[in-house]
Amino acid sequence: MAGRNEHEHARDERRRDPQSTLRHQRRRDKVNDDTATGSFPVVRRKPASRNLDRNATRSRMVTSALVMVLCALLGYGYMVQAHNTQSSYESMTEDELRRLFTETSSQVSKLEDRKTQLTEQLNSIKSAVDKQEQARLIAQQNEQTSGILSGRLPAQGKGVTITIAERAGKPIDAATMFHLIEELRNAGAEVIEFAGVRVITSTSIQRVNGNLVCDGVTLTSPYVVKAIGDPSTLQGAVDIAGGVGSDLKLDFGAGVAVQQVDNVVIETVRQPQTNKYAKTVE
Repeated sequence: MAGRNEHEHARDERRRDPQSTLRHQRRRDKVNDDTATGSFPVVRRKPASRNLDRNATRSRMVTSALVMVLCALLGYGYMVQAHNTQSSYESMTEDELRRLFTETSSQVSKLEDRKTQLTEQLNSIKSAVDKQEQARLIAQQNEQTSGILSGRLPAQGKGVTITIAERAGKPIDAATMFHLIEELRNAGAEVIEFAGVRVITSTSIQRVNGNLVCDGVTLTSPYVVKAIGDPSTLQGAVDIAGGVGSDLKLDFGAGVAVQQVDNVVIETVRQPQTNKYAKTVE
């Protein structure tokens, strides 16, 4: 009862003295705002783990080692390839090197042209609004290219015309004539006509009763060979020292004349062959 009276007495004193009431309230607010009361827990930051740094360092060391090993292997492979290539070239004659350079340049040029065509076709398909129509046009272009290569369609373009005249009493054998066709193919000839016969992949030449026969057609001298391709490269394949042109002149006494032409026209065609055994993969 005495405590209650003291409390009520203090309350009556604060009512009579407003400043005393304000000081009492400030003391209570200061106590409540103190972080030591536990109302606002203090969060302490944990120290960074050293294991993470050690793992990162180990990973970098392993990666660096692998990169060094791969670089060493690549360098070794390059040196071996360069050594082998140099050894094979050193054993070749000057004429063989010149011929290899000519044939390689022709093949590279053909591959670059084909790459350009395929790139253009791919870009056309990607950019075409009507992809089906564009695909049909590309299929038509490929059909024409296939028709020319297989001999089903006539062709024209720059190339060479080769005239070969036999010497009396020294007939040219079939192997030398076939060698001429192979040399033109290796030099990049895209279309060949041999004395009026369209040359295809299955073309053969043989001697029958003293006459040259190409794919069943009997030929007579002089033989005119037309080839479409790079004119200078084709002429070089025939006129190169020690080449097929020299064989025709020295071994058979034949007259060989090679003429570069801006527009060689080959109109002879071949009917597509019917395969007896081969068929497309289903």
